[in-house]
Amino acid sequence: MEIYLIRHTTPKIEPGVCYGQSDLALTAQFESESQQVHQNIDKPFDYIFSSPLKRCTQLANTFETTVQQENRLMELNFGDWEMKKWKSIPQSALNLWMEKYVTQGPPKGESYEQLKSRVVEIFKGIISQNRTCTGIITHAGPIRAILSHVLNLSLKDTFTIKIDYGSVTKISLNDATYSIDYINKK
Repeated sequence: MEIYLIRHTTPKIEPGVCYGQSDLALTAQFESESQQVHQNIDKPFDYIFSSPLKRCTQLANTFETTVQQENRLMELNFGDWEMKKWKSIPQSALNLWMEKYVTQGPPKGESYEQLKSRVVEIFKGIISQNRTCTGIITHAGPIRAILSHVLNLSLKDTFTIKIDYGSVTKISLNDATYSIDYINKK
């Protein structure tokens, strides 16, 4: 069984803005970035699961297979901080969150542990379907959460893993053993 974790392409948003579950458009480079994603995948998908946010569904719909939108694949909920400039968030609140982001979310948001819980739940369900080749089109946070689960990494350690826009990570599962291949040819 192979599962491809694909991060959406570049969103259209100015730098320095906090966003997670906000529904953003994609940049004008979408066409070329999506072509690169397709070139980095070596076989057709049996099925695709996608975050329902349009930055994921737009890419998912470029594949010729069934796409199921799944809320559990959405990015971290930043609550009251959504769409605010990072520099406008009080430094004391930001520092506190950065120290405890694994277990504590932003005001009215969710923690990284909460994100991991919902993402791993859907990931286990996908594995149980035992399809040959599945695509998961989502965001950096959910991809890191899945890799934390598969590689048995602490959530804090997942930020050492680079997850670029349009990146592809292939997980192969054979006899309950995972192997990972980062496919980011440009």
